[in-house]
Amino acid sequence: MMILIRLDKHELISRTKYLLNVISRPCITGVWTQRCRKCSSRTQNRQAQSFSVTTPIFYVNAAPHMGHLYTCVLADAVARYHRLKGKQILFSTGTDEHGLKIQQAADQSKESPALFTTNVSRTFKEMFDCYNINYTDYIRTSEQRHFTTVQKFWTELETRGYIYKGSYEGWYSVSDEAFLTEVDVTEVVNKKGEKIMVSKESGNPVTWMKEDNYMFKLSEFTERLHKWLDTGVIQPAMFTPIAQHWLSNPQDLSVSRPSSRLSWGIPVPADSSQTIYVWLDALVNYLTVCGYPSLEKRWPADVQVIGKDILKFHAIYWPAFLMAAGLELPKKIFCHSHWLINCVKMSKSLGNVVDPMVVKEKYSAEVFRYYLLREGVPHSDGNYLEEKAMEYVNSDVVNTFGNLLSRCTASAINRDQIYPRKDQDTYISSITAADRETFENIEILIDTVEGYYQDMMMYKAIESIMSYLRWANGLVENHKIWDLAKSDQEADVLHLKCVLHLALDTLRVSGILLQPVIPNISERLLNRLGIPKDRRTFECARKPYLNSPELPLGPNEGVLLKRLKIN
Repeated sequence: MMILIRLDKHELISRTKYLLNVISRPCITGVWTQRCRKCSSRTQNRQAQSFSVTTPIFYVNAAPHMGHLYTCVLADAVARYHRLKGKQILFSTGTDEHGLKIQQAADQSKESPALFTTNVSRTFKEMFDCYNINYTDYIRTSEQRHFTTVQKFWTELETRGYIYKGSYEGWYSVSDEAFLTEVDVTEVVNKKGEKIMVSKESGNPVTWMKEDNYMFKLSEFTERLHKWLDTGVIQPAMFTPIAQHWLSNPQDLSVSRPSSRLSWGIPVPADSSQTIYVWLDALVNYLTVCGYPSLEKRWPADVQVIGKDILKFHAIYWPAFLMAAGLELPKKIFCHSHWLINCVKMSKSLGNVVDPMVVKEKYSAEVFRYYLLREGVPHSDGNYLEEKAMEYVNSDVVNTFGNLLSRCTASAINRDQIYPRKDQDTYISSITAADRETFENIEILIDTVEGYYQDMMMYKAIESIMSYLRWANGLVENHKIWDLAKSDQEADVLHLKCVLHLALDTLRVSGILLQPVIPNISERLLNRLGIPKDRRTFECARKPYLNSPELPLGPNEGVLLKRLKIN
């Protein structure tokens, strides 16, 4: 059987258009062209050798759930891919700890906001560490470094004339920490039979408020924001029209609240009667981790990973703030959809929120990582079913991946416990032309997987790898290696070694390619194959590991993953 891994016509066209858009991207901020002309070769080389990815900082009004984890696993996978390509990584995540909702949650818990946020932030960090999220900076907005950065950024916006004292009258959602216009809200009847106004997008209640605030001149950036969005910066592209729609009725944005109503936050410089709007505060974390205003670390970010519920803040507010400050914009905003539980939205009231720490204890962190990246399709909501999740893992990791390794390294089959070379004459005479073509075209698999990793379409990368592993399993089945292993005939010995070589080399390449997805399981596999640590990069995957001499396998640490049973 021959496997062809290729992009379909539409994907190829889409990717080509995106690259052309990036290459020909116009000067949106008014500083890009100037900065590019001044760039030294040293700066260009440093950026080419580094990669920057961010996640949102997560709101600490409640414990972390699988949606938070999915965002971080996506970011972690793409960071690991670029690290394997030899790049230096800046990968930031953390917690958003200011705002009225936090203030209220702390009051309900009978704790100070500082103690409350510290405790909840700790649970996020523990979850990320348990799931092997290899971040380089974990930021909390309650840190002094962030306080300093936010006030400097505010002063820069004010000095440039983009912040003015005014008054805001309109709808506000405490749950979303968002100011809303008339077109953003609708009237509904709640469970008590009362008519209330809610956000059309989130369904959360809104209240009418009128207060003196500082305002940001968001309306001045409409045209530049349209141009920026037209470059294809938001991926998947289906989210771009949604962002464009928000620009249809441009209004200035309130960027502060009276400190009498909101005390838990960062005060406006030189005006302690006002507290900086939580979203302006939160978004600036991306600059804090880069050392603003010096930005000695990498900015702009290569990709900012977000959920679709916060697209407006990252596609409209954030780039407008950056334009106003004369800073470059993110190179890509990757927006993913949400997770449903048995086709129902996660809700504390329904009791269907999936706790990743519980899943880890029942199965393992690697198992859940694999499922999220295998099943998660960024452009549509995922549906978590525990039974389906375990079926995926059992089918792919246990049966396809693990069993192939167990077969090819079993002492009854591989008696010498070696990574055998293939005899070329036997290879030609015993392996079909179609199977030889598939094996020899494994570099096409590597190219395909790299393209999907760069586009953050992890589910497509995984499926491509699994297709090759299924081919290798079929090869082992068709050549009946258990019968060949019983024979001492030279032709059969050479035949067996040839099949084992093809299967083990497919495992080697697949193990290297799966390192961003399931790093621990991939490491165990590569250890078993005896692959040296310095031979596990994507570049090494493109090169034949050996044909002579035969090298010993690594130690047998047992099966990669035991078959999962739903508890």
